[in-house]
Amino acid sequence: MLRVQNLAAGYGQSQVLFNISLAVPAGQVVALLGRNGMGKTTTLRAIMGLLPAMGGQVLGGQVTCWGNSLLGLPPHRVARHGLGLVPEGRQVFPTLSVRENLTATARPGRWTLDRVHALFPRLAERSASPGARLSGGEQQMLAIGRALMTNPDLLILDEATEGLAPLVRADIWAVLARLKAEGLAILLIDKNLEAVMRLADHLVIVEKGRSVWTGTPEALAAAPEMREAYLHV
Repeated sequence: MLRVQNLAAGYGQSQVLFNISLAVPAGQVVALLGRNGMGKTTTLRAIMGLLPAMGGQVLGGQVTCWGNSLLGLPPHRVARHGLGLVPEGRQVFPTLSVRENLTATARPGRWTLDRVHALFPRLAERSASPGARLSGGEQQMLAIGRALMTNPDLLILDEATEGLAPLVRADIWAVLARLKAEGLAILLIDKNLEAVMRLADHLVIVEKGRSVWTGTPEALAAAPEMREAYLHV
């Protein structure tokens, strides 16, 4: 579904990505792993067409979805190719109600307001509340629900459970497992290695702007030297 080949990108005069390659097959979960500052978030921003708005640029490579090139497209056109983003820090619309956040960018499809409310009953309870008045966990639920309302083929999450209480994190992982079971492809970043390895089909380790290892969770579990070299602080 999504293929990234030899992606290079940076901000201003600083190159951050040198050679990122990954693939997300339809219906599967792929996780980007690596220490902080290695280029994971920049990779997602480049895929989504967000770099120019943040003073960055793509310097080379290819990004395709269903065979269609995404490089150079603005974020709203990337989204129309079936990519839904849950950004780092959630970035819900603070003055819009929960309902307005969910419907503002919605596209027709199987994900409706009722389905999102069934997935996250708390959002139904807080439907009239402004986004700024939600807890961090509620905002993350809202950010996921908002992405689902665009009816994506691929859900992209940057720091899926960062900063959330343990019970909320468990709820989010359960929701992602449910979405995977329903056939939704997912590309995610998260620091909880154990939870990631339970959910993901494939892992990609990023080190200094390069994808240095790709494999299954089982293969990484059998390679402690890789975890020590690239994931431990």
